[in-house]
Amino acid sequence: MGHTLLPKRLALPVFASDPLSSVTYATQEILVILTLGGLAYLTYTPWVAAVVVLLLIVVVASYRQLVRAYPTGGGDFEVANTNLGPTAGLIVASALLIDYILTVAVSVSAGVDNLISAVPELNDYRVPIAIGIVVLLSAMNLRGIRESGIAFAIPTYLFIVGMGALIVWGLGRTVFGDDPVAESAQYDVAAEMTDLGGIALMLLVLRAFASGCTALTGVEAIANGVPAFRKPKAKNAAATLAIMGTLSITMFSGITALAVIADVRYVENSCDLVGFDCSQPQPTVISQLAEAVFGGDTIPFYYIQGAAALILILAANTAFNGFPLLGSILAQYRYAPRQLHTRGDRLVFSNGILVLAVLAGLLIVAFDASVTRLIQLYIVGVFTAFTFGQTGMVRHWNRLLAAGPTGAERRQILRSRAINGTGAILTGIVLVVVLITKFTHGAWLVVAMMPLLFLLMRGIRRHYDSTSEELAVEDWPAESLLPSRVHAVVLVSRLHKPTVRAIAYARAARPDILEAITVDVDATATAALLDEWDRHDIPVPLRVLDSPFREIARPVVEYVRAIRRASPRDVVTVYVPEYVVGHWWERILHNQSVFWLKGRLLFTPGVMVTSVPWQLRSAAAAKAKAKAKSAPRAPGDVRRGGPR
Repeated sequence: MGHTLLPKRLALPVFASDPLSSVTYATQEILVILTLGGLAYLTYTPWVAAVVVLLLIVVVASYRQLVRAYPTGGGDFEVANTNLGPTAGLIVASALLIDYILTVAVSVSAGVDNLISAVPELNDYRVPIAIGIVVLLSAMNLRGIRESGIAFAIPTYLFIVGMGALIVWGLGRTVFGDDPVAESAQYDVAAEMTDLGGIALMLLVLRAFASGCTALTGVEAIANGVPAFRKPKAKNAAATLAIMGTLSITMFSGITALAVIADVRYVENSCDLVGFDCSQPQPTVISQLAEAVFGGDTIPFYYIQGAAALILILAANTAFNGFPLLGSILAQYRYAPRQLHTRGDRLVFSNGILVLAVLAGLLIVAFDASVTRLIQLYIVGVFTAFTFGQTGMVRHWNRLLAAGPTGAERRQILRSRAINGTGAILTGIVLVVVLITKFTHGAWLVVAMMPLLFLLMRGIRRHYDSTSEELAVEDWPAESLLPSRVHAVVLVSRLHKPTVRAIAYARAARPDILEAITVDVDATATAALLDEWDRHDIPVPLRVLDSPFREIARPVVEYVRAIRRASPRDVVTVYVPEYVVGHWWERILHNQSVFWLKGRLLFTPGVMVTSVPWQLRSAAAAKAKAKAKSAPRAPGDVRRGGPR
């Protein structure tokens, strides 16, 4: 585990690629909403972006307080659960889980959009490409957090360098009087809303602000991933938050400024762009800026396109680290299946990675990998988590103040409470704005899913609690009483080596009663079995069970239950001979009747089912092959031409 801990230079691309990448579409989403009213309303773009920047500063500062106070990795869930109660904790958990799934779907879809902007011919393969990327990201993350961090670090830093060059070069041209002009600047926009004023105008601007708040997504992932940092964990996580915030604010402000200078137009429906061939995919804002600043079909243009596509795709990696970590913590609290707390051989939460990949893939297919449609579902969950988390932090500081600290410690607590209080108020206001402006545009789906996920987690916790209560040992002497007798039953289909082994194993256990049973589904075969049994003088009586309808499982189950009814204090042990095979297709040909029979016997109280395996040659060959593959190489084997 110590080897997998991340330094800040690797933690940044692992946990902050989502907020860093959101600068590629946050400005775009602001423009999409404002152009619904026409070109005149694009003048609100800088003001909307300025409020988003202010909010980002407050949220980053708030989370720096959180990671120092709760360095165990629970993030908003742990804060809400500890300070506001389990109900608030589950609300936050349901919001974050949904947000992580949407992060993968939105980021991958946005990355595919940038690929299509560079190569329009790929538009018909949008969904398969997106699904393939999700599969690739899953495979990389299954290799381990440190390995995936190294793989993702280079594209992240290439993106930062590319965005820096785009902003500096573009603003530099502006300073010297050579303003970059976007290709879309020549097109007019057919407004969907006209004569806006008063409340309608305010709602349009608020909706644009809500869409621009996508720039804040992923900030909470660092708070959830503190355990993955090198020591001192909290200090390094807080420093990484500060670096991420600085980079995000710089890039978002620069991109927005360039979009205003270059007169970029981007609309929800490309056919509303008057004069544009809407049979073609609309170039993204980043694509238009890269062309305006560097020129089309140039190396810098394709560099920006490639870097943007890569960082958007890798932004999903934030969720691939946050979702499994949160799932593991929920499993510890028994709100999620225990399998989510299990680490794989690469010390990552493999089951959480696979669950996230499947759910995100389904969402991509359902929404045709459309960023415009998916973005409407976005940020409801993340701002729910922000609001509850910051409110919980205020209560945390209040509790510490009640203990009566003095001097510098008290001043530090008051300052932290003021920061988190401001964060709680602002994110709460944004949450209300998001719900009002996005509810009818798709956010209702997230609002509906959160209670369902909440109830599911409560149900899982209730099941685990009732199971623990049911299995608790209340009276040790009574619970440990030995059974009166052990009645052993060996299942026999025909007399062969697996049957002989099962009988020998049952006899070695020395049960009080031992018998073999077979089901009569073919009178001729049964008669032959009885003759062979007598001829070999098997020292165990063979009982034949009638089966008029040629069933196998029901007569056996009824016979075993009859033994239990006759002697309730007896334990019945059923020995089942089974084949062990070496190929997947052989499993289809063997053990099918045994599988269903064992399934029914396991539901019978007082009955133990014991499998007695018999390895076929194919199983032995498969074992030898696997052993040869896993055998360690001796030094110099490859050089000498030895086994590889």
